[in-house]
Amino acid sequence: MKKTYQWQLKDIIMVAILALFFSVIYLVTVHFAALLAVLLTPFGLALFANELVFGIWFMAATLAAYIMQKAGVAIIAEMLAALLEVIMGNFYGPIVFVSGFLQGLGAELGFALFRYRRFDTLAICSAATGCCIMSFIWGFFRSGFGQLSFGILIAMFLVRLASSLIFAGLLMKICGDRLAKSGVLKSYPLGKHITQPKVQNDTGIVR
Repeated sequence: MKKTYQWQLKDIIMVAILALFFSVIYLVTVHFAALLAVLLTPFGLALFANELVFGIWFMAATLAAYIMQKAGVAIIAEMLAALLEVIMGNFYGPIVFVSGFLQGLGAELGFALFRYRRFDTLAICSAATGCCIMSFIWGFFRSGFGQLSFGILIAMFLVRLASSLIFAGLLMKICGDRLAKSGVLKSYPLGKHITQPKVQNDTGIVR
């Protein structure tokens, strides 16, 4: 049976590296989104600035879980990345840590749908969708989404969902696969799966 709960030192190191890397990306994205909001204001689309890049803020959760394929990895990686982002000066403050927890939880729920036995495009996109849904629910309490019209809410959610699937889903799937093929993940489940030699049976069919 796959040990989806047991952690080793290499797992802790991987989560720390990914959290630090993505915390920098998250912080840069915060400032980019603020600039994007200014640029979109004349068109009345400032509300969509964050939505366009929201999926970037889920990437630590989906990539870490995809690489390590263990329960709990997504939520820990996302919370640690959020914590480091706050320490580095995110102007939203400590509340970002709560966002990190909920986003990581959403990713965990996405992978849990497959009982942590499936780590493919569908699973990672499911995790990205979970992040999107949890973050959007949090938006009702944190950002006052309840005051917006239904049409605007739907449009915002669809844009955020697309961003989530592109950045946290498909892009992280590609990044994970390329890292695995390079050999740097050979001691992790994803690396072992990607580099595992194909078996040829007596009919000549490779499986």
